[in-house]
Amino acid sequence: MDNERRAELIAQYKDGYRAVREAVEMLTEAELDRRATPDDWTPREIAHHLADSETTSYIRLRRVLAEDRPTIQGYDEMEFARRLHYDRPIATSLDVLRAVRASSAELLDWLTAEEWTREGTHSESGSYSVEDWLEIYAAHAHDHAAQMLRARLS
Repeated sequence: MDNERRAELIAQYKDGYRAVREAVEMLTEAELDRRATPDDWTPREIAHHLADSETTSYIRLRRVLAEDRPTIQGYDEMEFARRLHYDRPIATSLDVLRAVRASSAELLDWLTAEEWTREGTHSESGSYSVEDWLEIYAAHAHDHAAQMLRARLS
């Protein structure tokens, strides 16, 4: 990945919380529990998923940077949604998303060229580098913010 592409992805990553916050602010309380399609998550469930995913990503990034070739364990997102009461209020999950994402964004600004090349192995997808991490999580919040707004229109 060249420096220009990396800078674009870091900027997108840093903007992710804003995109989610703006989407949430456009929703009524009733719309937080609306599904765009019967198989989609509600915006409320998405908010909790984002907090759980972001905290998972926080640990993944740090393990790849601090450990030699760690195994990064996948997890069952749907089981998290079922077992972790994704029907609860979202304010705290949004706070988690903001804080954890800010911490990881700050860390990204400090990485050396060597650190960008570090990698581990993801239990479900194989090779997993710091750059792979950035590719995945740069768009994640934006994708889910758009999903939240689709539920509003359904």
